[in-house]
Amino acid sequence: MSTHFCLRQAQVNQRLRIRTITAKGELGRRIRDMGLIPNTEIRVIGKAPLHDPVALRLLDFTLTLRNSEADHITVEPLAEEETGHE
Repeated sequence: MSTHFCLRQAQVNQRLRIRTITAKGELGRRIRDMGLIPNTEIRVIGKAPLHDPVALRLLDFTLTLRNSEADHITVEPLAEEETGHE
């Protein structure tokens, strides 16, 4: 039922849930250290004019990721009633 896709493909103001992180080694560790772990709810709050980087809101802070990092994160969209916010 749910459609999973790469974080790079997300739209601005879209609410998402992280499903998987495919990055390994140091990059995978850095992504997880930033709070990007499976089942975390995030919202895309902006993209640069050339769509790189992407700005995310999660756990009461804002984070920016390069597309090369976002490519390793699989997400699913959330319906408004599924979110724990607003």
